[in-house]
Amino acid sequence: MTQTPMLSIRNLRVSFPTRQGVFDAVRGVSFDLGRERLGVVGESGSGKSMTGRAILGLVRPPGKVTADRLDLEGQSILNLPERKMLDIRGNRISMVMQDPKFSLNPVMTIGDQIIEAYRLHAGGGKKAARQKALDMLEAVQIRDPERVMGAYPHEVSGGMGQRIMIAMMLAPDPEILIADEPTSALDVSVRTEVLNIMDRLVRDRGMGLIFISHDLNLVAQFCDRVLIMYAGQIVETLAARDLHQARHPYTQGLLNSLPRLDHPVDRLPVLQRQDSWRDPHLLDESLETEFPGGL
Repeated sequence: MTQTPMLSIRNLRVSFPTRQGVFDAVRGVSFDLGRERLGVVGESGSGKSMTGRAILGLVRPPGKVTADRLDLEGQSILNLPERKMLDIRGNRISMVMQDPKFSLNPVMTIGDQIIEAYRLHAGGGKKAARQKALDMLEAVQIRDPERVMGAYPHEVSGGMGQRIMIAMMLAPDPEILIADEPTSALDVSVRTEVLNIMDRLVRDRGMGLIFISHDLNLVAQFCDRVLIMYAGQIVETLAARDLHQARHPYTQGLLNSLPRLDHPVDRLPVLQRQDSWRDPHLLDESLETEFPGGL
């Protein structure tokens, strides 16, 4: 990581009022992002996607976002007016959603959508924007970009749709990319291709990447660091290469639930949750009691 983080978050909280009281979807999340590939892992409902949406100001009322700090290169972006967030969203921070079918406009051509997104943030004439769109489609290894420019979303495959979304989000040259389950709907060969594209673009542009996923093996291979989330909190942070040596019992439980070809078992273990996981201080005390001196 760089000494000055691109993104600095302290005590981020996202809450929603319900009939049973206030529901805390994100509870005190803190981390820094440098020019790196940062993985965010956890089961469904752990707060991964909500954290990404909160960063971009995409949590709508009655949802409430608070934080001690939410800075983009030293500038606070916490609860900025929508007009000011539009200058940041897409221009400085972009987000690739999980399923392109729900992110692309079904009644606009691919080319018109990329051109519109680029001109909204970067300005310039339509001719220059069209050339930028063609260049970005080539950058994500789409063959015959001229033909794809005139196609509609329903005319492309899921893998191509995901690459188109990456091209659209990277066209304005953002500083940070948030990728929310960008490969979950792709087969293995297309997934590898998309990951290689993202890796190359992030590395060549010196960007920061927040890679949200539930696939621990994928994150271990692709990312530099990993945050493990449980019940809206970060319970463990470690280098991706050390993921399979995780200390937290929740992370260990997730790893043990993965089937392995080199170690087949009759039945995978069921994750037994503990109340202490919701309070990192209680967990630290219980681990120290059970394993004096650490694990």
